[in-house]
Amino acid sequence: MSLSEFDLIARLREGVVSAVHDSAIIEGIGDDAAVVRVREGHDLVVAVDTLVEGRHFFAGTDPASIAHKALAVNLSDLAAMGAVPRWATLSLTLPNADAGWLDDFIAGWLPLAQQHGVALIGGDTTAGPLSVSVQLMGEVLVGKQVSRHGANVGDSIWVTGTLGDAALALHLLNADKAVPTALAEALHRPRPPVGFGRQLPTLASAAIDVSDGLAADLGHICHASGVGASIYMESLPRSADFNHQVPDDWARLALGGDDYQLCFCTGLDDTAVLQLAESTDVSVTRIGDVVDGSGVQCILSDGSIASIEDTGFDHFNRKQS
Repeated sequence: MSLSEFDLIARLREGVVSAVHDSAIIEGIGDDAAVVRVREGHDLVVAVDTLVEGRHFFAGTDPASIAHKALAVNLSDLAAMGAVPRWATLSLTLPNADAGWLDDFIAGWLPLAQQHGVALIGGDTTAGPLSVSVQLMGEVLVGKQVSRHGANVGDSIWVTGTLGDAALALHLLNADKAVPTALAEALHRPRPPVGFGRQLPTLASAAIDVSDGLAADLGHICHASGVGASIYMESLPRSADFNHQVPDDWARLALGGDDYQLCFCTGLDDTAVLQLAESTDVSVTRIGDVVDGSGVQCILSDGSIASIEDTGFDHFNRKQS
């Protein structure tokens, strides 16, 4: 069933507005702009990401997975800042206003939004090539946000979760090979460690989400902080499904990106980090150290330095999926 623009907005509103009740919403969907009230003593944290068909997901990807990932990538950004997610706006560009597609999209959005208390408060719809833009807003205590520029020489470097599953899934898809379910989930429905991210202000000197690839993203911390980093490739956490595939180029894939995990630096001892991770039911792995210098060195088991050329996603220097 094809919808008019206004029918589409009404259907979207009916599907999501009642899912998350938030008394801080003064005006939500249905007016020219949304109005929210930030709690006293908090700063507003804002992130936005756009997913484009053929660039960030394959043509024919199910709408539920598109919705989940569009929200998840923004949750990952806020987690890296130590923020609590609160409100989202959604811009949908659709080739056709299909009711079934929209209902599936809503079904993919709702569980993740409800899990993290994210209320949809506005957005836009238009006709055109399929793309989804989500702006996510959250709160952090005044002055307590975690940034990229606070890393210090001597800090340890950690990551949450495992790395490389999404990159391996994409590699297998492009090779027309079967993709294990867990790897496909990592690519299409990532689950950033939002709860752990809320704890980052208590332990991290700097942090970033691993979206474009570990070496590239950690390189942003190094550049912003005026330091270097040494990471030990054999320490990179890899899932059982990843290891079962035993890819020859596992190192490149582990640095490949689309993980939506957190990389953070800390001056705390390992025990303190591990205890905090356990309290939020998140796995963390120490992978290296902040050092004098600049850039990221990836050290192999024999002590040699791995080449990290062509790691990290660049929207303007990559072939489409």
